[in-house]
Amino acid sequence: MRRLSRAVAAVSTAVVAAGLLTACGADEEKAAPKLPERVCWGGALTGGDVAPLLPAGDKIEFQSRSGLPFALTEDRKSQTCSLDIDGRTRFQVTADLRKFEDAIDWRSMESAEPEPLDAGKKGIIWNDGAASYFVCEPAKDAGTPGRYIDLGIHLSDPPDEAKVRAALPKLMKELVAFAQRELKCPAGAAS
Repeated sequence: MRRLSRAVAAVSTAVVAAGLLTACGADEEKAAPKLPERVCWGGALTGGDVAPLLPAGDKIEFQSRSGLPFALTEDRKSQTCSLDIDGRTRFQVTADLRKFEDAIDWRSMESAEPEPLDAGKKGIIWNDGAASYFVCEPAKDAGTPGRYIDLGIHLSDPPDEAKVRAALPKLMKELVAFAQRELKCPAGAAS
């Protein structure tokens, strides 16, 4: 009887250990999904720079409008690139065309206690995002519109705040340079 008890105990221990190893293996496998080399609008950002900012997940999907060519016009004043992980939006890049500089309003971010960010004409960074803008074509006077490009990067449930704060400045600078190039804004328009 004692042998049977020991055998049952040994088998039970082996089954529990195998289950734990399988669970650990599943956790190890579940990492931030691998991204394409370039992401958003045909290549705005480096996928390898975005990946560390994402939570673990099994399925990634860029929303359909994320693959459109990048353009901001009177007919299309804004664009969004959204990345879903397991059905939830976890990474989003926005670009908006503004006619006047004072139309750029980030007051809604004040509660996040943003800090200045050296990207574009003016930039800010907070725990799970960043924003910047640049002048593509200045307004000639108070009644004549110009072209001001308002950009944002927003994260949902980033895995590590330190990684976010370290990575977002580079990503925002990359986004500003991409938008200037694609919109054919004059050199130095960011400052």
